[in-house]
Amino acid sequence: MTQAEQQLPDGPLLAYYGDDFTGSTDSMEAMTAAGIPTVLFLDLPTPDMLARFPQARCVGIAGSSRGRDPEWMQRELPKAFAALASLKAPVLQYKVCSTFDSSPSIGSIGCAIDLGVNCMPGRWSPTIVGAPRLKRYQVFGHLFAAVDGVGYRIDRHPTMSRHPVTPMAESDLRRHLAMQTPRRIELVDMVQLRNGEAASQVHKLQADDVPVVFVDVLDEHTLAAAGRLVWENRGNGLFSASSSGLQYALAAHWRELGLIPREPSLPGAEAASAIAVVSGSCSPVTASQIARARTNGFLTERLQLDKALGSATREAEIERVVAVAATAIERGTSAIVFSAEGPEDPSVTGFNQLAVAAGLGRHDAARQVGTALAEVMRRLLDRVRLTRVVVAGGDSSGEVASALDIQALTVAAGLAPGAPLCRAWSSAKVRDGLEIVLKGGQIGGVDFFGLARDGHAVALSPDHVAQTLDMRRKR
Repeated sequence: MTQAEQQLPDGPLLAYYGDDFTGSTDSMEAMTAAGIPTVLFLDLPTPDMLARFPQARCVGIAGSSRGRDPEWMQRELPKAFAALASLKAPVLQYKVCSTFDSSPSIGSIGCAIDLGVNCMPGRWSPTIVGAPRLKRYQVFGHLFAAVDGVGYRIDRHPTMSRHPVTPMAESDLRRHLAMQTPRRIELVDMVQLRNGEAASQVHKLQADDVPVVFVDVLDEHTLAAAGRLVWENRGNGLFSASSSGLQYALAAHWRELGLIPREPSLPGAEAASAIAVVSGSCSPVTASQIARARTNGFLTERLQLDKALGSATREAEIERVVAVAATAIERGTSAIVFSAEGPEDPSVTGFNQLAVAAGLGRHDAARQVGTALAEVMRRLLDRVRLTRVVVAGGDSSGEVASALDIQALTVAAGLAPGAPLCRAWSSAKVRDGLEIVLKGGQIGGVDFFGLARDGHAVALSPDHVAQTLDMRRKR
């Protein structure tokens, strides 16, 4: 490789569309920690919005396609992909969850790929799902995820195998994706990555039909090898439907070449006097976090879904929980408003009946829960003084961010892998500078909400400090 080839090209390096808000911040965190200035927009950015972030070398758009049908995707995604492709980054990514949960009718990754490959000239479409930092591993095409130190094949995972919308019944991602697209689907496995045959395999697989090529990732070695495979075979531009494993893989490869700081790092979050949390997550991980917060000085208040979904009772229920939470926050007590506490919660197991009773379809009812939580957060911010808020659950995060009139996010500090503390950018003065955490259901340890309130210290490398100060001077 020549010296010129060992330098990162000028301009944007990666542009991505996130299929939900929490996953979008996960990708932003991965690149920012690697020393790649990154900005995440909450809608298609205008030229004026882009001009506010001239230093950005990774640009994302946070979307909601994970919960949408193919008709919506065919209508909306081409506009987003075209806007991102116009930035001329060598890799255009459709960012998916590292659990790859999707179906032919909801959040179809296959549909997104069929739309996205038309925006880039590449003759293969790599897909990296494994992300060791997030305890996600792909081996011979099968996806595994660890919970509390125990690894599960994704179709036997205690949460994802029972996901209420897109349960994972197949761990072989080639077979899973084949139900969503007729496109040719191939694999570069961990043995080929380790013995040096991966590049020749990609050369054989490339063709005008633009096959999807899954790339195994088990550990840091295969992660860096996957990043090298994508970067050295990017040609004039690739489209990739991948988790944040793509960001981690590219960063690992660039780090091996000495192109970015040797140690990924982020500043530590300082403590906040009190925080507000809204949670629409049904995950057992989030349930354990709510339970721990309850014993750690937080007020926890349930949003009663039968009332929140009823047209005659919705307003009163929202106002009730806002009043309870606001009273606690004014006393200096952090507050959590939640709609469910784990997958066995009656509000989850009986959700279909709640929707029917409200005269709503399941999908519309789920979105109404998200908008109710968003309204709770909006009213809390208007009523009490808060500098930091947390949203748990991908769908809820999108609804809340939209309700708060936030246009963009950047990473302010590290908290837990996949859930950074973000700085909100807004044209509304009262929202600009708000600290916000968007947490996926599976993300974080049992003390996550306490951590979000109390902060923690993270050691910084000198390189990262210098880059952070340089970015601030350019704003």
